[in-house]
Amino acid sequence: MASVRLLCLFNGRAAGWSKTLARTGWRNVCSSPSRLQSMSAWVIDQYGSSGVLRHTEEIPIPTVNFAHDVMINVRAASLNPLDLNMRGGYGATLLNLRRDPLSVVNSFSEFPLILGRDLSGVVVDCGSGVTHFAPGDEVWAAIPPWKQGSLAEYVTLTEYEVSYKPKSLSHIEAASIPYVANTALSALSFDHWSIRRCRNVLNSTWGAHVTVTCSQNAEGLVRGLGADEVVDYTAGDVADQLDMMERFDVILDNVGGDTEEWAMRLLKPWSGAKFVTLVSPLILNTDSMGLLDGSLHTGLTLHNKAFQNITSSGVFYRWAFYAPDGPTLDEVSRLVDAGKILPVVEAQFPFSQVPQAFQKLEQGHARGKTVVEVAKDDEYMEATESEQKAWRLTFDFQDQISVGAVADEAFRGDAPEVDLVVKLRRRETNSASSNRDTATWTQAALLQELDADCTSPAGVTMYSHASFHQHGLDSAASSRQRKLLNSSTKGWI
Repeated sequence: MASVRLLCLFNGRAAGWSKTLARTGWRNVCSSPSRLQSMSAWVIDQYGSSGVLRHTEEIPIPTVNFAHDVMINVRAASLNPLDLNMRGGYGATLLNLRRDPLSVVNSFSEFPLILGRDLSGVVVDCGSGVTHFAPGDEVWAAIPPWKQGSLAEYVTLTEYEVSYKPKSLSHIEAASIPYVANTALSALSFDHWSIRRCRNVLNSTWGAHVTVTCSQNAEGLVRGLGADEVVDYTAGDVADQLDMMERFDVILDNVGGDTEEWAMRLLKPWSGAKFVTLVSPLILNTDSMGLLDGSLHTGLTLHNKAFQNITSSGVFYRWAFYAPDGPTLDEVSRLVDAGKILPVVEAQFPFSQVPQAFQKLEQGHARGKTVVEVAKDDEYMEATESEQKAWRLTFDFQDQISVGAVADEAFRGDAPEVDLVVKLRRRETNSASSNRDTATWTQAALLQELDADCTSPAGVTMYSHASFHQHGLDSAASSRQRKLLNSSTKGWI
């Protein structure tokens, strides 16, 4: 069976390349990050060039406010061309509407605005409804463009936008992938294609024949990442060079401009071939024409192009947009750890040199991602030691029978107190309103086990003293347990 032929069109301003391509135990974490009031971040107070970037220590920390929020300490962030565009005001009209739907009629300011879409870091706090993550987990994510970015010490996202970081990568390497991966998979996700088929197309190990346009200087890198054929756009008219090749099943356009005018003829006619471009006029139209006129004009443009191509040659035409998606990153993480996706970091900057990182990105002709190291692991541990309030033990729901025995081991250390966190079991139901088992039963069972052990003065994090007293759990706890329970300031987990 013939392999799928994929053509990827790039120019010299491509931001970078990626080949597309046991949790129980001690955790030394800051148990109360919400106590901190402000954080370090790079912000802009107006749109403009590199001169608008400003470092500040006075940005309020984005605390956990909703049940499914996950607060992350950022260790590394990477830059994308989108960050350059957003710094200049790109998408302000549409993004402000997403930030505040009432901005159409009310006064609204997005400033100070934090840029940066990619991050790799460590979870420090979770909402009461979070079931997939716990403090201490190493995660990565691509931040939606309407949210505050990753060039800051902390970000807060929903658990559905977050994924576990690949174990085989450092934070620096991991920060180079999420935005690119989510964008690529979004571009090649068609209604009648499964996500596995999309991964097959992106990764030549599944049999896709990949052709890439790039400069001669980048040919070695691109071939090393799995490209079967490379077309040098500096060696002559790229359209003429591609015309001499076999027709393609899919074209992924990262260039825009007049590319569509000549690229359509490179697709196999009446075969279900697809043309996908990442360069849509939607945001430019809404910025220049306003929300209503820009949206109407864009919708008509898309309809006309899609109709013209499907009726004239049977080619499916569509625009693709970045879509934040934690489950997609779960799949990408597995591919990374399997060695099928490789990070390529071209330049690394410390957090103090964010303006220089932007200047590097502006130069174009990138051979990899530009990454900012926001915090080193040892720096983070030093900072959190002064905030240390508890050592934390995390157990799966079914492991609570042995909680008391393990807690006894915990108190042979130097921790001033211990939080025992039992991750509640997911219900076997499709109900979206609740995905946790009965918390009262878990609390009672936990205290009963600890009392039976009689040697483990262990604390349980509480949501409220009212909840604690309501169920009579204070009488079930030993005196040492009660002492720690009464000193808790957070809540039942």
